[in-house]
Amino acid sequence: MTKLAVVQKTPAFLDKHKCIECAVDAISEAATSGANVVVFTEAFIPGYPSWIWRLRPRGDWNLSEELYNRLLSNAVDVDSADLEPLYKAARKHNVTVVCGIEERDNRLSQATIYNTVIVIGPEGQLLNKHRKLMPTNPERMVWGFGDATGLKVLDTPAGRIGTLLCWENYMPLARYAIYSQGVEIYIAPTYDSGDNWIGTMRHIAREGRCWVVGCGNLMHTKDLPDDLPEKAMMFPDDEWVNPGDSVVISPDGEVAAGPLHEEAGILYCEIDLQKVGLAKRTLDVVGHYSRPDIFTLHVNTRPQSPVQFDD
Repeated sequence: MTKLAVVQKTPAFLDKHKCIECAVDAISEAATSGANVVVFTEAFIPGYPSWIWRLRPRGDWNLSEELYNRLLSNAVDVDSADLEPLYKAARKHNVTVVCGIEERDNRLSQATIYNTVIVIGPEGQLLNKHRKLMPTNPERMVWGFGDATGLKVLDTPAGRIGTLLCWENYMPLARYAIYSQGVEIYIAPTYDSGDNWIGTMRHIAREGRCWVVGCGNLMHTKDLPDDLPEKAMMFPDDEWVNPGDSVVISPDGEVAAGPLHEEAGILYCEIDLQKVGLAKRTLDVVGHYSRPDIFTLHVNTRPQSPVQFDD
């Protein structure tokens, strides 16, 4: 059996180092409870830029730039020592960690931010980095477009893990690419929530015949820092900015744990991977229920770059 720990806690908004400290503490807590896999939400480090849904693209230009600059300063450089505390925590507790981050490009522009999900193995090594293929609507004001180099399913001691971020999960071909690699634990860190999103998670589980983890964002206006520019204008009410709704779905589409609604905590669920193979007896969309003589999918996994330097 594999034990999942879905962390639904409020990050230290726009404070990279405190977010990482929070993640390390959560990994320790989850491991103490026997978890093999610890999952964090979309953009947990340093927090989802929720202001993008509340500002006017042109009318609030100066405020948008001020907030972006703060986000850029707290984005993660994967090739630096930023994530070393997470690597050490995974290794110390012998767990696989899946975590959403905002990643700062350090190779070309030095300034583009990507919505990225990383997978860290139990030996403390970075196994994969997937950048969100298509930022949704106003997300394009802060995030660049990823490629398919990280569109992978990984063998881990806990099972075969694949990830897609938030509304990437509404991209049928992206889902199919994940299904086609034998995913057993399909992880969907997200900013979305509510019954419609949970319904999407249930559909994916039934379609892909796999365990599905929806890890939601949790944020209340009281959790936002007092020095956030124009906080009262953007968030005038005492309200949940996002209620979380983390959930685990079984391969038959039934809710196995959660949803955790308007509540901070860690959602635990023990899962039986044998149920994945059994569920595919009746429906296997990349196996006996496929028609490759009619439909095929080509995925370009080559790194995409605007420049190539030849020796």
